[in-house]
Amino acid sequence: MSVNNLNQQQARTREEYKKAKHDTEKKSKDAKKPVKEDTVDAEGGKNKRIRIRLIPIWLRLLILVVLIFVSLVAGTAVGYGMLGDGKVADVFKSSTWTHIRDLVEKK
Repeated sequence: MSVNNLNQQQARTREEYKKAKHDTEKKSKDAKKPVKEDTVDAEGGKNKRIRIRLIPIWLRLLILVVLIFVSLVAGTAVGYGMLGDGKVADVFKSSTWTHIRDLVEKK
């Protein structure tokens, strides 16, 4: 067992964290002792700062893919429509892409 595994804990969900916080507050009210949230965890040990992600990782990846797609569409529209002296709406036609592919393949 490595040294790093000794101090690691199982990741908790937001609901589990809120429940543990609620239980700790309830115990502190019963004991009539104020418990500092930064120093004591629900299990009674030292508490490190727990990071609760507001945007899940899977949603961040989905947003990244959508933004990449939007930037590709915007880049082709600007490049073909404004820089290439064509109509911006022609970027979305399949005949335009067939013509560009034929130029690249030199048929």
